[in-house]
Amino acid sequence: MGYECIVEGLVAALLGFVFLYNAFVRGFNKTKAAAGAASSSSSMVSPMENCVRKTGNGEVAGSTDIIIVGAGVAGSALAYTFGKDGRRVHVIERDLSEPDRIVGELLQPGGYLKLIELGLEDCVDDIDAQQVFGYALYKDGKNTRLSYPLEKFHSDVAGRSFHNGRFIQRMRQKAASLPNVTLEQGTVTSLLEENATIKGVQYKTKGGQELTAYAPLTIVCDGCFSNLRRSLCDPKVEVPSCFVGLVLENCELPHANYGHVILADPSPILFYPISSTEIRCLVDVPGQKVPSVSNGEMAQYLKTVVAPQIPSELHTAFISAIDKGNIRTMPNRSMPAAPHSTPGALLMGDAFNMRHPLTGGGMTVALSDIVVLRDLLRPLYDLYDASTLCKYLESFYTLRKPVASTINTLAGALYKVFSASPDPARKEMRQACFDYLSLGGVFSNGPISLLSGLNPRPISLVLHFFAVAVYGVGRLLLPFPSPKRIWTGARLISGASGIIFPIIKAEGVRQMFFPATVPAYYRAPPVH
Repeated sequence: MGYECIVEGLVAALLGFVFLYNAFVRGFNKTKAAAGAASSSSSMVSPMENCVRKTGNGEVAGSTDIIIVGAGVAGSALAYTFGKDGRRVHVIERDLSEPDRIVGELLQPGGYLKLIELGLEDCVDDIDAQQVFGYALYKDGKNTRLSYPLEKFHSDVAGRSFHNGRFIQRMRQKAASLPNVTLEQGTVTSLLEENATIKGVQYKTKGGQELTAYAPLTIVCDGCFSNLRRSLCDPKVEVPSCFVGLVLENCELPHANYGHVILADPSPILFYPISSTEIRCLVDVPGQKVPSVSNGEMAQYLKTVVAPQIPSELHTAFISAIDKGNIRTMPNRSMPAAPHSTPGALLMGDAFNMRHPLTGGGMTVALSDIVVLRDLLRPLYDLYDASTLCKYLESFYTLRKPVASTINTLAGALYKVFSASPDPARKEMRQACFDYLSLGGVFSNGPISLLSGLNPRPISLVLHFFAVAVYGVGRLLLPFPSPKRIWTGARLISGASGIIFPIIKAEGVRQMFFPATVPAYYRAPPVH
């Protein structure tokens, strides 16, 4: 235990720096928030009556302030947020029926706090949503429970898990309840561009009629399969793995109201409740090709490779779910945000930025982005000055970075660390991560507060990540280092750097760690 005390002391010293840094940032943010509140309170936009008219040539013209393409989590939340602020919003969604997806089912506590901030917290009511208080981590027959640090929050604050479609329908209903928000089913085929400025969209209605709609601002949030993002960003989509989804019934998780992560071979397996009677299982399969569902290869893979690695309490229900045959698959995409500064248009949600869904951070990032954008646009009465608005919205891409990049980087790094590898250094890193989190106290609270979106600080993420690596090296070198162990320790540090630094580079080092050095960070809105 002596070497663990030494390593814990070293890690505690590193965390001391984190706490000092966070204290400084909190003080800075309070000053900035006070200034922002003073400016926005004097120029709130008053509600305006919606008035959309169709001209004789099939053109929708006149009085829409914002067009939103897509009514998923991001689009619906945007519509309600801007509608509540008095904007006249026109939402065009390809399919307004209830979605049926196997992801977007877990909202972290940080995301729930953003939901409260937007006035949408009642959207998790009446859909049999389940509270989630943390994660149970399993490896090689051992398990440890990691609870969210929720002591300072109201008792209602926790994660939420639910059927994705039910949640989205509640948000759509909430948005549509506002008189200045119009929800329409239709397929947007293209963005309307004039003099390098997006003026609106061309779309086809449910009945097949082709129309155009105009607004000074078009927000594209049509999901991970977006066909409009290419003109607004430089998409570099990667597909590191696929999820295989099942629903388990008539069973209980070993740790009630906790997500369960099994560090399996070759990659993690997730379990979490999506209703009072159902548990979602997501099996990660590395690569872009998965065994065929139709010819029975997938069922065989799940029974022979996956089933022996899951907790015994879930084994019978897992086999039963396979035999029922409702096996779903979905590719896991990641895409750093690389927007083009385009007057009149903005990307949001999965159309804009994706990360591996292992950590369930997608909805938290989207809702956080919406809060940032709402606060930026509130002082602006007139959105028609496209060039000025475009320059001003550049600050959105900077202000969102600390939160979004922390969650994105953590998702990518954890997926690589939690996946099995024949490399001895990677094996040591994986075991060190499990043991580090099992220490409890600051060693688990720090990482779990990052994952939950409660403390999205990039510097905390980097220090905790390398604290795990240092902890792993300490385990190797103490009490008696050998040349082989020294070499493995060096490769562990090198491997950790090789995991996290490319992700940070893709996210943007300056925007992630030093946003205050970016001029757009201080850009003030042109208030008239």
